[in-house]
Amino acid sequence: MDTKAPLRFVESSRTRFVAELSELVKIPSCSFPGHPAAEVERSGKAVAAYLKGVGLQKVQVLRLPGVHPYVYGEWLGAKGAPTLLLYAHHDVQPVGREKLWKSPPYKPTVRNGRLYGRGTADDKAGIVVHGAAIEAWLKTTGKLPLNVKVLIEGEEEIGSENLPRMLRKYRKLLSADAMVLTDTGNHDTGLPSVTTSLRGIVAVDVTVRTADHPLHSGMWGGPLPDPVIALSKMLATLTDEQGRLAIPALWKDVRKPNPTEARSYASLRYSEGEFRKQAQVLPGVSLVGGKSSPILKMWREPAVSVNAIQASSRQSVANIINESAWAHVGVRIVPDMDPAKTARLVQAHLKKAAPWGVKVEFSKPALARWWITNPEHPAFAAAKRALTEGYGREAVYVGSGGSIGFVEPFSEELGGVPALLIGVEDPYTNPHSENESLHLGDFHKSIRSSVLLYEELSKVLR
Repeated sequence: MDTKAPLRFVESSRTRFVAELSELVKIPSCSFPGHPAAEVERSGKAVAAYLKGVGLQKVQVLRLPGVHPYVYGEWLGAKGAPTLLLYAHHDVQPVGREKLWKSPPYKPTVRNGRLYGRGTADDKAGIVVHGAAIEAWLKTTGKLPLNVKVLIEGEEEIGSENLPRMLRKYRKLLSADAMVLTDTGNHDTGLPSVTTSLRGIVAVDVTVRTADHPLHSGMWGGPLPDPVIALSKMLATLTDEQGRLAIPALWKDVRKPNPTEARSYASLRYSEGEFRKQAQVLPGVSLVGGKSSPILKMWREPAVSVNAIQASSRQSVANIINESAWAHVGVRIVPDMDPAKTARLVQAHLKKAAPWGVKVEFSKPALARWWITNPEHPAFAAAKRALTEGYGREAVYVGSGGSIGFVEPFSEELGGVPALLIGVEDPYTNPHSENESLHLGDFHKSIRSSVLLYEELSKVLR
């Protein structure tokens, strides 16, 4: 089918697309416990209304008891053509430290070509990218070059715990020949990217105890072990002097990139200087992790971080020795590391490193597998063609250091169909931090690319 009319529609609707995205961003749809579930429900209803507005049929909110709303819509008017499942999510992260936001997190604001607000890029932009491309086809030609089904999740930010149940319950409804997931990003602003690997994550809480209540640091300090210092000593053993994960048994399972991946990574010519710029590393702070390139360290090597640590707080600080100290430790895992094995080895390592006989307790680990795909299926070449034309720049295959736990069960439940991870984030998006933003130029190019993608996939999926 001719793409000229849909692309003209996209060009003439740029301002409206941003306005529609802004309306979705205004809803504080944080799915985390302690935040109003009613707002996630309101967001689901707004997404359903939006999908109806772009021309999708049989739009409905899919339900499981006690689960945030999933929204579904379809257009199946291309008889004999393949079916594409499009995914995004409408729930968002907490706003974090609100005083650090330069504009209110739920008041979408344009500055310097970027739209700021919680959920602008992660992942409400994905909803509108799908919707805008569908609308462009339907409003100009009355049809799409292939069939589409759209699933917008409401609990991705809290781990997609119920997604496998949802997929099993609605397996027939969601069946497709390929799927496109927009919850990823580009390697750099303006550089279209298809993600072919994701790291997984193993997360565990560790608590160290030495007494049953806080004690006066003057009266009891000296003989009494400080649990904060004990925990600090334990955590320090997780990395070596170069900052690499210091549990040798875990490295035995790490798979090296294949030749296709290695060539794609090398083509990026990504330097330590670019990493420092994108991550906004402070001057004088050294990079860690050994001699590997930043690309390999981020995408294909394990890494450990201490995401939170607590004993008392700034507000309640006193001259005491705390009775306990707590930390949340996360290990990013890569192919072929086993999540459960990783959790066992990390816990054993920390317990062995505990000094002075302190009592060590662990929470039940949270486990999310890594994911990898071989981009040999024709759908990947089709995606590269569409992205290259839509952005006006050669598309690349990339990995991602982040974890998206639903990708593997999603693909498996649908029979192992090709999964195209194409998103609109970039290194400056700050998706889980304050001042999250979306590059509006890339937003527009992503919509153009999606129009072209549907046509390209209609040819190769037949």
